[in-house]
Amino acid sequence: WLTCLACFLRTRAQRVLFNTCRCKLFFQKLLEKTGILVLCMFGFWVCSMHLPSKMEVWQDDNPNGPLQSLRIYQEKVRHHTGEIQDLRGSMNQLIAKLQEVEAMSDEQRMAQKIMKMIQGDYIEKPDFALKSIGKGDKWERGLSTYNHNKARSYWNWIRLWNYAQPPDVILQAGAPNMTPGNCWAFAGDRGQVTIRLAQKIYLSNLTLQHIPKTISLSGSLDTAPKDFVIYGMEGTPKEEVFLGAFQFQPENIIQMFPLQNQPARPFGAVKVKISSNWGNPRFTCLYRVRIHGSVAPPGDELEPLS
Repeated sequence: WLTCLACFLRTRAQRVLFNTCRCKLFFQKLLEKTGILVLCMFGFWVCSMHLPSKMEVWQDDNPNGPLQSLRIYQEKVRHHTGEIQDLRGSMNQLIAKLQEVEAMSDEQRMAQKIMKMIQGDYIEKPDFALKSIGKGDKWERGLSTYNHNKARSYWNWIRLWNYAQPPDVILQAGAPNMTPGNCWAFAGDRGQVTIRLAQKIYLSNLTLQHIPKTISLSGSLDTAPKDFVIYGMEGTPKEEVFLGAFQFQPENIIQMFPLQNQPARPFGAVKVKISSNWGNPRFTCLYRVRIHGSVAPPGDELEPLS
C-alpha cells in the first residue's frame, strides 16, 4: 500500500503542481528518492518481521547442539569403556589359562626330572659297569645273599622259587629295576663285590643309587649302604689299588663320588667294599653301582681275572 500511495502522489503531483520543467524535474527526483526510501523502509520492515523468529530459533537450538554432541560423546565413551573392560576380562582369562598351562608344564618337567632321577639318565657319563656291555660281577666267598621269608611270593610259599636277587642286579639300568626289593641284599652290614668292566678304563667316578624314601615299603632307608671303600684291580685279584673311602647319604638317592686317588693307568675291574649301613642289623641293600671313566688307549686289553 505504501508503493501504491507513492505512485498516486507522484501522479497527482505531476498534474497539479508541476507547471514548469524545472519544478517538474525537481519534484520527479524527490518522488524517486521518496519511493526508494519507502521501498527500503518496507524491506527493513519485512526483515524485521522475520528476523526475531530466526533469532529465537537459533537461541533455542544453540544450547541443545553442544549438549547433544556431549551426550553422543558420552555414549561413545561408555561403549568403548565397556569394550575395554571386556577385553581386560578376556586378557585376564587368557593369562589364567597361560598360567595353568605353565603350571602343567612345570609339573610335567618335574615329573620328567623325577623319572630321569629314577632312571639315572641325568648322569651324563658312560657306565662301564653296565651289565649289557660289561663282563659282570662276582661277590666274595663267605658272603651270602639275604633271603627273608617276607620277601617270598605266593609261589615261594609252596617252595617253587625265591625272589631274592643275585648280585648282578646292581649293574642293570632302567626305571623298572629301581623298585623296592629289586636289589642285591646281603646279610649284615658288611659286604663287597668285584665288578669286571667291559674294557680297561682310566677311572674317575663311581655312582651309587638307592630308592627314595617315599617308595620304601618300610618307610625308612636303614638298609642303604653307608661307609664304603673303592679299589682298582688289575691283573689278579690280589693287586688292589686304593681309590677312595666315601659315605653314601640316602637322602640323595643318586650320588656320584669323584675318586680321591686316580692313578695314571687303566683298570679292568673295581672292588666296592661296604663296611656299614644306616642301621639295619639284618641286611644291606645295594641297588645300583655305576663306574665312570675314560677309555684306555688301544692295546691295553683286559686281562682275565683268576
